[in-house]
Amino acid sequence: MTKIDLPDKYNAVTTFVDCHVEEGRSRRVAIYYQDRSITYGEVYEMVNRAGNALLELGVERENRVFLLLPDSPELVYLYFGAMKIGAVPIPMNNRLPAADYLYMLNDSRSKVVVIPPEMAEVLEKVKPSLCFARHFVTTGNVPGYLNFYDLLAGAAPSLAPAETSKDDAAFWLYSSGSTGAPKGVVHLHHDWIHCCELYARNILNIRPDDISMSVSKLFHAYGLGNGLMFPFRTGGSTVLYPEVPRPEPFLTEAARRRVTLFYGVPTFYAAALALPGLAKRFDLSSVRLCVSAGEPLPAAIYRRWRDCFGVEILDGIGSTEVLHIYVSSRPGEVLPGSTGKPVPGYEVKVLDENSCELPPGQTGTLWVKGESATPYFWNKHQRSKELIRGEWFNTGDRWYVDEDGYYWYSGRADDAFKCRGEWVEPVEIENLLIEHEAVLESGVVGCPFGAGLEKPVAFVVLKPGYEGTAEQVESLKLFVRERMPGYKVPEEIRFVDELPKTITGKIKRFVLREILRQEAERVGS
Repeated sequence: MTKIDLPDKYNAVTTFVDCHVEEGRSRRVAIYYQDRSITYGEVYEMVNRAGNALLELGVERENRVFLLLPDSPELVYLYFGAMKIGAVPIPMNNRLPAADYLYMLNDSRSKVVVIPPEMAEVLEKVKPSLCFARHFVTTGNVPGYLNFYDLLAGAAPSLAPAETSKDDAAFWLYSSGSTGAPKGVVHLHHDWIHCCELYARNILNIRPDDISMSVSKLFHAYGLGNGLMFPFRTGGSTVLYPEVPRPEPFLTEAARRRVTLFYGVPTFYAAALALPGLAKRFDLSSVRLCVSAGEPLPAAIYRRWRDCFGVEILDGIGSTEVLHIYVSSRPGEVLPGSTGKPVPGYEVKVLDENSCELPPGQTGTLWVKGESATPYFWNKHQRSKELIRGEWFNTGDRWYVDEDGYYWYSGRADDAFKCRGEWVEPVEIENLLIEHEAVLESGVVGCPFGAGLEKPVAFVVLKPGYEGTAEQVESLKLFVRERMPGYKVPEEIRFVDELPKTITGKIKRFVLREILRQEAERVGS
């Protein structure tokens, strides 16, 4: 196991930015962005200018800085610049409703808000109700907003890091809030170094010559590690992509930049595999490893991608609360459908409802322990007590481990339901449906039928060229019936153009359940 010793006084920016200049890597390319190549020396100077600009605005240690920017060099400069002065950056999804920003800006008490100019209209809706924000900055020209580039031009290019503790708050990430109000997940200066050493180095064997590119964005824990912290730990390069990562333009950019580490999510891999002539259209011969997280990777997608490009996809499970991946497949040891084994340095256990550890083969709730786990949720004392027990964090996911130590995902605890007295895990049916030649994606939920008994209902997205006919319904039901017990065969199959998902690609099964509930209410009335 990698032993990580840090001094009590530690600022993470010294490890991820400053060291590259001090150790002679100023001319190495740190960021590829559109048609620009930005070196570590340039990043160092701009981070310093960003930190000094925030100081000029009156930002103090532990003040929050709300970053509503797309994946871009400006986001990198402000993220590290805020951290370097001891402030707390909060990278945020810039595609949310205005009400979400109102809640999170007031909840975090952010003093500074930074946006691209196209977001001004959204922010103006909530500005009158903001209680703590004092400065509004934009990367363009918007009346009434400070110009980011003007602030940088007037700021000094040198900056000593604040004497923070390794246990000081370094940054926050907000959870998706799919089961309630979003939670501010607090992370410390020592957290990223553990993810980099335990996962990126030990599992991916990340190197200085690697070029990384991530489907997941920098406001998400998975994307922040993939697209910034991992390459910046080694002095490698990252390709930042500001747009929504649709397969064709995204893969075109990956091929152009000769990416070596490609980080995706299952829905992206599935959508890409639906493109005709995929391998001939996109030269991904430079890619040595692919990674998937966000939701477990179906075995069928793994096999199709491997057969198409000859490259393994390493499935992994992580969370905002633990920061990055803590259970992962290993190169050369992938068992399709399994998420692999615990990353050395993390401990996991499967518990029943009485907090007793379960033996192999039995499904329960997964708990994880590791140095990168959040110490608490901001302003959510009760939720912190419910999910954090000493060193252990309750993931809320249902898993089992087999006799060989491989971990298998069985869904969220609140997604499972009983049919005919037996537990049904939606993900198991979803993964089987994806094996069918006509199916691109599927989402399964329980719905009451007659006498209040729940049965599976499948929402299915078909591949191009297939039609949602009655014959196709019967074909899919037969496909499941031949491979699973009868109680797992969907009572109903609905064909949809797309599934509701979080920004990280997770299926919003609660939205599917709500659709069925509202329909039942209309019928009942």
